[in-house]
Amino acid sequence: MQLPPADRTASSFTGYTRAHWEAAADALLTAVEPYATEDRALYHLPGDRTSWSGRLSDGLEGYARTLLLAAFRRDEKALERYADGLAAGVSGVWPRIEDRSQPLVEAASIALALRLTRDLLWDRLDDGVRQRAAAWLGDALTAEAWPCNWELFPVTVGGFLAEVGHEPDASRAAIDRGLERIEQWYLGDGWYTDGDGRKFDYYNGWAMHLYPVLHAWLERDERLLDLYGTRLERHLSDYARLFGGDGAPLHQGRSLTYRFATTAPLWLGALTGRTPLSPGETRRLASGALRYFLDRGAVDDRGLLSLGWHGPDESVLQGYSGPASPYWASKGFLGLLLPPDHEVWTAAEEPAPAERADAVTPVGPPNWLLQSTRSDGVVRLHNHGSEDVRYDPYYTRLAYSTVTAPSPSYDNSVLVGDDPSRTGIEPLGAGDGWAASRHTAGGGASVTSVVLARGAAEVRAHLVTGTEPGTPVRITGWPAGEGLRAELLPAVGLDDSLTGVTGEGATLFVALGRLTGEPDPLPLAELVSVRVDETGAVEVRWSDGDGARVRLDGSGVEAAPLT
Repeated sequence: MQLPPADRTASSFTGYTRAHWEAAADALLTAVEPYATEDRALYHLPGDRTSWSGRLSDGLEGYARTLLLAAFRRDEKALERYADGLAAGVSGVWPRIEDRSQPLVEAASIALALRLTRDLLWDRLDDGVRQRAAAWLGDALTAEAWPCNWELFPVTVGGFLAEVGHEPDASRAAIDRGLERIEQWYLGDGWYTDGDGRKFDYYNGWAMHLYPVLHAWLERDERLLDLYGTRLERHLSDYARLFGGDGAPLHQGRSLTYRFATTAPLWLGALTGRTPLSPGETRRLASGALRYFLDRGAVDDRGLLSLGWHGPDESVLQGYSGPASPYWASKGFLGLLLPPDHEVWTAAEEPAPAERADAVTPVGPPNWLLQSTRSDGVVRLHNHGSEDVRYDPYYTRLAYSTVTAPSPSYDNSVLVGDDPSRTGIEPLGAGDGWAASRHTAGGGASVTSVVLARGAAEVRAHLVTGTEPGTPVRITGWPAGEGLRAELLPAVGLDDSLTGVTGEGATLFVALGRLTGEPDPLPLAELVSVRVDETGAVEVRWSDGDGARVRLDGSGVEAAPLT
């Protein structure tokens, strides 16, 4: 991908300006064009993988997701090609939108693109094409959505159809129904779960906030914009901390192949004026993420986004991932809706949170603890409240970071009797420098866990109950990586292989951990010490003299400063 030279005057951290974003968008649009069918209704991108929805749906996905990119770019020549594809698609080529079907997802991208470019695309179509397109989209108004972020796809379609006067009553009903349904998943402080349970991930940003806020903004509905915009602004206070100093988003959750779609809520805050971030910080975070992926092979030698993270990577895919799935990354180009003279494009870049200072920050609804270090720019997420409905290494590990990926050997886990499962995660609170949870482990054991963090150092304590005496328990830490030091040292109840055995009743295991990119850090044992007092409480003392006293029992965790 050919980009302009780096501009270190305007963008001292990334070198990227609006010109780089425009060039990247243009290159991505050019690269997919050879894979369009003759009628331009489908984009069959290369590869031997087909999603569980099938090849026809995958071709529609290629059309819809790249159309969204052309809409953010407002590229008239490209939009002319997509207009031809729309005319063919709604004349019998595209699959119908049915209950819980992938075309419902793609209909939302098409409707949003048409709404954003109405003067350039929709208003120039023949009336017959408009009628057929509205009828095709109209099935989304009554199609049953999966009970998660999918509830917002009929909202997005309904917003466009109501604007153009197609089935206004049904459109408004779909909008009201979808917005009402997501309320049950809003847990406060800017955080949604993605449906029932405790699934916290990037869908908060690229779906749960994106669609309601954009809908309110396009409707010019100040009441809705105040409601959803206030939530977005609060969310961004936490969200900005999920990016490392190298621009990497945290490697956690599903659909990671969407890559720099993680930047969409950053741009959305600037677009609507609902952000706690300065213009320079917004651009630094967004451009940092785009550059992170482009510099690491996300685009192949054909100019296509691969199914993966850096390059191709099967481990981050789901059954719904097809050849065109990565192009939800198009959402990351939302910032191009901002005019070139907007301050988010003209201000000097400012450091990201991970570059300003060491920080250990609790995040309430997910019950996470975010730990970042300025010296290496690494961000670590200690997970004490997020899980999927099944065991999933991208949700149920104890920790994630911007520089590591979950390993097949069960990093960041507690193995009870060689069983690494962690289900039924129950948050027990997060506070100043700590977070805690309880979960069910192998054979029905209960594990109460707490992590305390300072700088790059961690103390991890686990109280195991409900096992036969003599059951082996093994603690694992961070996976190793190039240029990284990953450490886990036994402190209480563990031998040098980080293994111990349970006794009668509750058994405590404590380890010291660290993940750092510093080339020559101080020994971990010099940064923190641990002892168990006569009552069984864990006393942690940091090298600066501060400390905490933590008590774990079957009912929860109590943490207090050491005096």
